[in-house]
Amino acid sequence: MSPTPERVADLLSELEGVAEHLADLALDLLHEALGDADPKASPAARSEKVVTRARRSVEKAGSLLRSLERDLDDGS
Repeated sequence: MSPTPERVADLLSELEGVAEHLADLALDLLHEALGDADPKASPAARSEKVVTRARRSVEKAGSLLRSLERDLDDGS
């Protein structure tokens, strides 16, 4: 079963939402880290780095799906 443009668009929308939530979480963690004695060494700062990497991965997945979406649109 081939992916439909609608299904890919739905997935893209979900990924954009996840990326937004991850960005919000990263900002919250940065604010928390700023309250620590050594912000760069705080657990919140380490967590922020992991969350930011996750956000970038989700954005990369979105980029790949946008490429698929263009291919599907061109094939219609």
